[in-house]
Formats: sequence, structure tokens, C-alpha cells
Amino acid sequence: MCWSATADLVVGAGISAVGVACVARVRRVRDLPLAALPLLLGAHQIIESVVRRSGGGAGPATLVWAVIALPVLAVWVPFAVLLAAPPRARRRLTVPAAIGLGTAAALSYVLVHRTVTAEIRGHTMGYALGLPHAPLFVPAYLLATVGALLIGGDPTVRLLGVVVAYGAGLCAALWRLEFLSTWCALAAVASVLVLVWTRRLPAGHRPRTG
Repeated sequence: MCWSATADLVVGAGISAVGVACVARVRRVRDLPLAALPLLLGAHQIIESVVRRSGGGAGPATLVWAVIALPVLAVWVPFAVLLAAPPRARRRLTVPAAIGLGTAAALSYVLVHRTVTAEIRGHTMGYALGLPHAPLFVPAYLLATVGALLIGGDPTVRLLGVVVAYGAGLCAALWRLEFLSTWCALAAVASVLVLVWTRRLPAGHRPRTG
């Protein structure tokens, strides 16, 4: 989420460009989901620009935004980290992956049976779903996503987890005050860290030269 539809569109396009660069750098199929994370985040921002320009409400763009934000990321992040992780870290990563799968299934059920709406609140966007048992969903979602990053086994991935954890807290505080939406800035920083991760992949992951 950004502070305006134009900012959502511009930042989303920039993050998507970073995602293209990330995907172009990897050579192993199992690294692709994590490398493609910026593409998903960029598309998410662009979709929100559509939500803003349509005045919010409960249209298709709002639903797609919620699907990506809730069940898709709950599964994508832990499984992307699991696939890309070194062998020594994969066993422990099955825990956040399993939590993410269960959380995504529950969130998908809620999205099917409830209507998600969006409301423009000055420089922020508010999304309402009437999520039942939120005190259970939120920790599970964070364990699946941020938790997977923190125990991913790669130093850059762990740094990404720290940045996301602290950045999400700051963004949430600003968003709750309805002062300014800065989630897109966090997505941009996260995408740059994914790019750094692709640059630091072992040499064996890259094509041979000479």
C-alpha cells in the first residue's frame, strides 16, 4: 500500500523491474519462487492502484489484492524459502511451511464466504474482511512468513526477515494512525534485498564461462 494511486503504480512498476532482474539472475528452478517474490509484490502494488482509482469498494481488484496479501503470500514465502534453502535448513523450514499452508487454507475459506471491501482514508487504504479469530490468524501468518525468513539459513534471507519484521511494525503503526501508508516502501526494500540475495548465490548456480 502506498499513499496514492500514482505512487502505487510507479513503485509497483519499479519493484516489478527488480523482480525481472532477480529472476534473470537465478539458474536453479528451486530458486525461482524466492527470486520472483518482487514480481508478486510489484503486481500487488499495481493492483492497489486500480483499487484506489476505482474508489475502493468490493470490486474484483479488491478481491485480487486480498487474495495475494492473505493466502498467496502465506504459502508463497515459506515454500519459496524452503525450496531455496541449503539442505541443513530445510527440515526446520517445514514447520513454517506447514503453518503457512494451513493458514492459507483457512484464509481462502474466509475469502470465499465473506466480502472484502476497501476504503480510501486520506493517504492510506483500509481493507475490511471481518476476519474471525484474528488473534489466531495474525500470529500464524507471521510465523509462516517472517518466521521462515528468519530461519532460512542464508544470511541475506535472515536480514530480509529482520527488515520485514521491524518494517512491518513501523508501517502498521503509521497505517493505524491513518497518517501515511508506507507498505510499498517496505516492499521496495525487501525486493532490493532479494536482488542482493540473487547476486550472492554460489558460483555453481550460475552458468559456466570460458
